[in-house]
Amino acid sequence: MTKKVLLVCGAGASSGFMAAAARKAVKKTGEEIEFKAKSEAELAENLSTIDLLLVAPHLKYMIEDVKDACEAAGVKYGVIPQKVYGSLDGQGLVNVAKPYLEGGK
Repeated sequence: MTKKVLLVCGAGASSGFMAAAARKAVKKTGEEIEFKAKSEAELAENLSTIDLLLVAPHLKYMIEDVKDACEAAGVKYGVIPQKVYGSLDGQGLVNVAKPYLEGGK
């Protein structure tokens, strides 16, 4: 079953590039992870459709605001490391997401 990961940033643009890089990485490895990107304003309407929320490093303060909603929805959450986000490292993002999706973190 495909796991769904939502990346969130301010307007959705930079996380869109990050999601595209991650989609390329999973296409190569054949892993069943779907990456999408949205703006922080669209988070509430998408929370019920995902398995994992990853927040852009410059919005890490948001975790405190969304953790209760994530926990209530059964959605895991975390912050994308700056090194991965800043370099648009698609495989790095897959490596960040996998422990969350496999029941860790």
